[in-house]
This record gives sequence, C-alpha cells and structure tokens, in this order.
Amino acid sequence: MSKVIEIHNITRDFPLGQEIIKVLRGIDLEIERGEYVAFMGPSGSGKSTLMNLLGCLDTPTSGQYILNGKDVSQMTDDELAEIRNKEIGFVFQTFNLLPRTTALENVALPMVYAGATKAERIARAEEVLTNVGLADRMDHKPNQLSGGQRQRVAVGRALVNKPSIILADEPTGNLDSKTSVEIMNLFDDIHAAGNTVILVTHEEEIAEHAHRIIRLRDGIVESDERKAPKTVTNSSL
Repeated sequence: MSKVIEIHNITRDFPLGQEIIKVLRGIDLEIERGEYVAFMGPSGSGKSTLMNLLGCLDTPTSGQYILNGKDVSQMTDDELAEIRNKEIGFVFQTFNLLPRTTALENVALPMVYAGATKAERIARAEEVLTNVGLADRMDHKPNQLSGGQRQRVAVGRALVNKPSIILADEPTGNLDSKTSVEIMNLFDDIHAAGNTVILVTHEEEIAEHAHRIIRLRDGIVESDERKAPKTVTNSSL
C-alpha cells in the first residue's frame, strides 16, 4: 500500500495574549491509502486541530506534511484551496449545506470549482446521491430533509470529486442513535469501495467502525491501535 499521508514532527501553536498555547507538540504519523482511521481524545487533546491540518484548512507552526507525495506544509492559500477541492472530501457535524439550494446542487458544488461542465456535474451528483440512498430526494432543499438525509447529502458532496481522503469531523454528533448507525454503515460502505476514511469522534462506538484508532492527549499521540476490520457487505459505492 502507498502512503497517502505522512506528517513529521508537526507542531501547532496559537497565541493567546502574551502566552503561546502549544496545541500539537510534535506529531509523527503515516496513513496508508485505503485505511479507515479514527482520531479520539478528550476536549483540548488536539484532534480537531490535527484534522484541520490534515484537511489543509490550517498550516502547521513547524514540521512537514506530505499529502499524496506533495509537501503541503509550505503551500500558499490558493494552492491549499486547490488541494482541498481535489484531494479531500469533508463531512462536518453541522452538515454545512447551502440552505436555498437543492440536494443535487449542494452535491454538485465542488465540481464547479473543479471546472466540470454542467452536464458532468449533474450526472456525477445524481450518481452519488443515488449511491447514498437519496435518489428520490435530489430536488429537496435541506429544510425538507431529516438530519440523517442532510448528512447523506453532505457525504455525497464529499465524494463527488472522487477525493483521496474523506475527513469526517464528529459526523454523527447531531444525529440520534438509529440515524448514527445508518450513517456509520454508509461510511463503512465508502471505505469498502476503496476510500481512505478519517474520523474525529469522542464516541467509542463510532470509533469502533474504524480499523485503526489513534488517541491523542495533550497534543501528542498517546496510542495507535490497529484491529481486524469488520466485514462489510452490500456496498453500492
């Protein structure tokens, strides 16, 4: 397997008045293509900061981040934006959908920035929404959808540009337990279809879906545990 992520001695400091808050304190990590990883840790452990760095939403104070063979730790904002659009699919706890546009338009949006034609955008968005179980909801706006359906739209949007990595930050945080199970089954299917999936979660039962659990504490990796994958069937992705 090839490495999709390599980070070497990554630190991230934040100024707070006269103080410097050291959130990440020198993290080394490698993630192979096709892995299914969960980051866990208490509040303040650095997991969300690390996720933002991996997603190219932030840059490290020091250290090196190699994504798909490219050193992204020194890239400009414009270069990072291009990497985010092509290489990374994001799923957030709060869905982050545009409220006045349909499910289809929300899913197709990243393809606008990627330069796809309208016909290509519609065809791919329809394909993805069908795969996430929303073939009959494409023309619905977010306020016409349940929380679970909104998260499925968000997952579809994350998948639409066929990214190297799916990053999911507390993807079930706003969902009830039954819907959480459905969404996590969808992530299992996404992984089974060959995607690299990285979750941030504080819930053990959500992390159990992953095949590798990395626990952070006080800005360092406390433990890194691999386990046998679960068998996933009926993948349509």
